[in-house]
Amino acid sequence: KGKEEKEEVGPRDFKFLTMLGAGDVGKVYLARKRGTKDLFAVKILQKKEMVQRKKVKRVLVEREILSIVDHPFIVSLHWSFQSLSQVYYVMEFCAGGGFYRMLSKLPERRLLEDPARFYSAEVLLALEYLHMQGFIYRDLKPENILIHHTGHIKLADFDLSKTSNTPVHSRLTDQVFVAKPTLITNSFVGTAEYIAPEIITGFGHTSTVDWWTFGILLYEMLFGFTPFASSTQSGLFENVLHQEVEFPERIPISKNCRDFIRKLLKPDPKKRLGAVDGAPD
Repeated sequence: KGKEEKEEVGPRDFKFLTMLGAGDVGKVYLARKRGTKDLFAVKILQKKEMVQRKKVKRVLVEREILSIVDHPFIVSLHWSFQSLSQVYYVMEFCAGGGFYRMLSKLPERRLLEDPARFYSAEVLLALEYLHMQGFIYRDLKPENILIHHTGHIKLADFDLSKTSNTPVHSRLTDQVFVAKPTLITNSFVGTAEYIAPEIITGFGHTSTVDWWTFGILLYEMLFGFTPFASSTQSGLFENVLHQEVEFPERIPISKNCRDFIRKLLKPDPKKRLGAVDGAPD
């Protein structure tokens, strides 16, 4: 059970209040544990749909990751159990809702540089922790970030993540944990506007793919749209592979911020910021 709570629970221990969201193989509900005032987000996955859509491995990987990780900026798994037809994940409820929803309510869907720095710093710490544990997140985007009631962020949705049998190589340098990118995978995953060049070309990718998506996320936070958008997927991929990142002049950001994004969005993963020493870069 890893870090999950040891108390034996099942579906009857929860009162389901309202649906929070839905995916292709299941739904997420707000639920209260009976006999308490404690609220949880309960993901209910249909086994039949998991098999039909070939999502069994993804669900098991998500369960493995959530049972291992313990980090202030990653959503916590409290219990997991199953019935004959369903799998249940009882997770931490984030009352602030989705980060995407928060952005969509802002003028021009964008943040000023200071709050963007705050949120991106927390995302960076969560990604580096995952890399230290041997995981590549691979699906960073506003839709997969939740807002805790304290105002801090929580990464969620790990079904596209990749795990290795052993942790990504890490070392201790001046009291800073460093996760180097060693695990290479070739599978094509992620959201189109966030996909890194090495995934498009199929040459295989390491944890540096997360630093590319981190750069796209920071850009979208600051400008309200992604840097390589196109009306077609082929046009988008062409832009990702060959177009230099551009910054709208009407939205002023600091030179340091522009340089930071440029270094994260290097098409060559070996030259990308984070390729050598991860987050400490």
